[in-house]
Amino acid sequence: MQDEYELAYKIAGEITFSKNPGSVMKKWREIFGISQKELAEALKVSPSTISDYEANRRKNPGIGVVERYINALLQIDKRKGKKTLFQLLAIKPKKFDVIVKEFQNGISATEFAKAIQAKIVANYKLLDERKVYGYTLIDSLKVIFSFKYDDFLKLFGSTPQRALIFTNEISGRSALVAVRLAPVKPTLVVLHKIKNIDKIAIKIAEVEEIPLLTTNLSISEISKKLSY
Repeated sequence: MQDEYELAYKIAGEITFSKNPGSVMKKWREIFGISQKELAEALKVSPSTISDYEANRRKNPGIGVVERYINALLQIDKRKGKKTLFQLLAIKPKKFDVIVKEFQNGISATEFAKAIQAKIVANYKLLDERKVYGYTLIDSLKVIFSFKYDDFLKLFGSTPQRALIFTNEISGRSALVAVRLAPVKPTLVVLHKIKNIDKIAIKIAEVEEIPLLTTNLSISEISKKLSY
């Protein structure tokens, strides 16, 4: 219950302190996989009211509106079996040799791939239906081989709907095996500056239905391209 309260507090803080609170409200609704209609019914308002808030057409929502909005998200997810709550509450941020970035608004996986000039290695058809809300840069040599099973949850920032970008990968196999074993799956995986991708890595990506990309941009270029 305490963890749930902390999650609600975090979401409220993101909305309240954002220059575009409606966009953040939309981001979290999409993370929970809830339609505007579902949310409107729970809040006893019209879908157009939700749309107006999320498009920033209404004035900044007061704390009362934000509280009701977040409570509705949590209650709807609970009725659906707490799938998103279980994932979000399992993520415990901790300092590792990683860089975790969050986007204010979600972007499509296709847009993400174009931004980093990526080559699609596996599951390109899934890109159009996926959204990305952040990314995590992971130094494979420093992180993967020293991580314990539960540590991988700490790579996901505030949501698993993100890209994991693995650097210092030789074949991609260790990165994809780690993803295969992790209890939470990312939206997509990117292998940084890799020449020859292991066939097993590609097979894992296909089985897990995770788009697998490669990019040759430098880390600084990736950071600039993904400053959403």
